[in-house]
Amino acid sequence: MIGYIVRRLGVLLIILLGSSFLLFNLTAISSDPLENLRLSKDENAKFQIAALTRALSLDVPPPLRYFLWLKGVLGYLIGQGTLGLTREGGTVVEQVSQAIPVSIRLVFVATIVAIIMGISLGIISALRQYSRFDYSMTFAAFLMFSLPIFWVAVLLKQFLAIEFNDFLETPKISLTYMVIVSILSGVFWSGVLSLLNKRALITFSLASSLTFGSFLLINYLDWLEKPRLGLIGLAILGSAFAVAITAISVGIEDKRILKASFVAVGVGLASYYPVQFAFKLPYPNIVLLSLAVLTFMVAAAIGWLMGGEDKGPAIRTVTIVSVIFGILTILDRLMQVWPRYVSLSDVNYRPIPTIGESRIWFEPVGFWIRLLDSLTHLILPTLALTLISFAGYIRFSRGTLLEVLNQDYIRTARSKGLTERTVIMRHAFRNTMIPMTTILVVDFAGVIGGAIITERVFGWRGMGTLFNNAITNMDLNLLMGVFLVTGTLAVLANLIADLLYSVMDPRVRVGAGK
Repeated sequence: MIGYIVRRLGVLLIILLGSSFLLFNLTAISSDPLENLRLSKDENAKFQIAALTRALSLDVPPPLRYFLWLKGVLGYLIGQGTLGLTREGGTVVEQVSQAIPVSIRLVFVATIVAIIMGISLGIISALRQYSRFDYSMTFAAFLMFSLPIFWVAVLLKQFLAIEFNDFLETPKISLTYMVIVSILSGVFWSGVLSLLNKRALITFSLASSLTFGSFLLINYLDWLEKPRLGLIGLAILGSAFAVAITAISVGIEDKRILKASFVAVGVGLASYYPVQFAFKLPYPNIVLLSLAVLTFMVAAAIGWLMGGEDKGPAIRTVTIVSVIFGILTILDRLMQVWPRYVSLSDVNYRPIPTIGESRIWFEPVGFWIRLLDSLTHLILPTLALTLISFAGYIRFSRGTLLEVLNQDYIRTARSKGLTERTVIMRHAFRNTMIPMTTILVVDFAGVIGGAIITERVFGWRGMGTLFNNAITNMDLNLLMGVFLVTGTLAVLANLIADLLYSVMDPRVRVGAGK
């Protein structure tokens, strides 16, 4: 294994060197950073040309200049590296280091949500092949896949920011909206959970009624003005997630693990008020990190003590339930500060922004207000990227699962009397993920690459914007700095995908062909 990894790293290094050499020389030959200065009538133009030539080594031929750049990169091995200067005189390292966190914050959440939603809906669509739900998901996937991201972003700005902010001035849900959304909810859940007409009708009625009742309760409690989950909301949502996660992970018939999941929810509810007190302590970052570590420790202990012979599945299930409950608790805390957030003069009762990464505050605000502000700035770009991205996951996971379900070993597993959940989750799903691995790993590597159009529409300055500026301004050093980060991640992603193949597919053995 170690020898295989070393050989692959050597090959990837050669690929990275070759591609960087080509990019550097092609860009240097095709662009002229001094073009604007040569056409300038400024008296100091000659001095500016000389200064820029000296700073960027433009008097050195591109092939030789590449090795000067490479020398600066390799200098990081001994702590004396440099990626050069930008055309504006700043360092490339500073520009890239500022853009990477922005791209991660922008694209990471959208990628995670798109993967979870896309694979989940794709699997359900495959299991409900040729049903109403399958046709609906196929139509939605092709529709989302064909929409241009800039158009989706503009629509989201108009309807989910401008008009929604107007709606929040008098936040009462209209009866027409209640009826339409309730019907759509009934159609969705009847397609997901039911195939038979009678059962589908019952599911449709229940889902529609629950949705309509939820809207009435929201209006009655003025929940949109003063949102809150509280103990009751956390108990309901926590119990629902405990049942759902247990059913997916080990099956609802495993009462021991189901009981352990409910115990985890109970521990979370019992610690509600101490956690709320901890949220108000100084150094909230350290507090959140400590609570996260404590959550994992308590979840592992509950799974270990109550799992019996199935300690591994119990720990896994209880940990997932505990993490979700922790996220709900943080969401409840953010809801508590929502009324104060929207009333701030810098927000002015228009909480959903259309541009920028965060607000510029002219009054002192705390950690939770700043966190809520960052999350509201993420809503529109994350939703835009998710709507476009998850369509591909739906189609790919659906097609892959249908291919797996037609294999002989799936029919053999069913003929042995295994439950449908066991056949799907333990046999079909794992093999479905094998071809999905390449897409998932590459998409995660592409997170750092940013999203050029989305960043431009929403006014974010991430790696996508940096890449666009480098090309537009013919800034070779900045372009190579962006390429060094994204290219390295791309080749490493392929190596990680190969290693994951050997983990997920026992037929694959890395280094077996030597």
